Amino acid sequence: MVTRFLQDILRQPTELQLTIDYLRGAGRRRLAEAAVVIKNARHVYVTGIGSSWHAALTAGPLFSLGGLPVSVQEASELLQFAAIPSDAVIVVISRSGRSIEIVQLLAKAHECGAIVIGVTNSEDGPLAQQAQIPIVIAAKLDHGISVNTYSTLAATVGAIARAAVRSFDDAIATSLLRTLGGVASSIAGWQNQLADAAWLLPGGVYYFLARGSSLGSCHEARLLWEEGVKSPATAMGTGGFRHGPQEMVAEGRRFGLWIDGLRMREKDLAVARDLRRLGASVMLIGQDLPVDAGDLVFQLPEVPTDWQFLIDVIPAQLAAERLARMSGVDSDSFRFCSYIVEDDWGLLHEKVTAPKGEK
Repeated sequence: MVTRFLQDILRQPTELQLTIDYLRGAGRRRLAEAAVVIKNARHVYVTGIGSSWHAALTAGPLFSLGGLPVSVQEASELLQFAAIPSDAVIVVISRSGRSIEIVQLLAKAHECGAIVIGVTNSEDGPLAQQAQIPIVIAAKLDHGISVNTYSTLAATVGAIARAAVRSFDDAIATSLLRTLGGVASSIAGWQNQLADAAWLLPGGVYYFLARGSSLGSCHEARLLWEEGVKSPATAMGTGGFRHGPQEMVAEGRRFGLWIDGLRMREKDLAVARDLRRLGASVMLIGQDLPVDAGDLVFQLPEVPTDWQFLIDVIPAQLAAERLARMSGVDSDSFRFCSYIVEDDWGLLHEKVTAPKGEK
């Protein structure tokens, strides 16, 4: 049976190609407007919630590596635990633009006098309607788990970062389109690798590690396990993992590592080697990897190093879908969570009365 989750994954290269074409075509003016206000701002925030927050994580390093540091903070934290300066610019990422934290953050930004750049997939949502600079990516919405809505928004905020620190020109767009053409032909090979991969273990303990922009993919993989496989997983930076958490390593534990195209490659491959020596089973995702460096090694087609995040989540998406079917789990439905979380009370969909004294 082909799940809707898998159908969404398989159309991803096409949706990303359409997004890149839009950003270098009809969306170029909005992209330029966003770049100007960001370059002229004293304070820049990049934020989102859920999978959109992971898209924000992919963009942070692109700004910082270009010498334009930004504050990357989850929308719920920015809403409740930050005083936003009046001269701030906030890049708000949300597939629907309707999540409760996003709607409330829009109101807070308006009260503070901040400029909002809205990156969304829904032109009729509050984010697209109220942002001073809305950038709407008209990708076909996913059935359930965020796949194309995640990757197209990550691509867009990456383009904003590139436009602000340098330029999102035809050269980089053409390079990315060439990469996406390679991904379309790579997916079948990745599926074949997963068909008999011992790394996939129903009920296993899974840990995901990455650096830089791939941290977004790493955290997105953790969410894919939780939403799709209905199983707990952990995600964190590879550097931080070496300072204590490695004490949880034991025989049979599963690790997924993203290897950067330039930075810390040999050192992170040494982490993978040592995890295997300690009895763990390791999946690697990256470019030009030694085929024997992991128990499951996904080779990515050539991609600009700082844009690896654009495609390196796809093997993890395929792995989550495959493991869900192996586990007898329905990855196409949510048991508890709404497709869009539009209130901030509890977890279950039942009417509750606010405690005395609270509105």
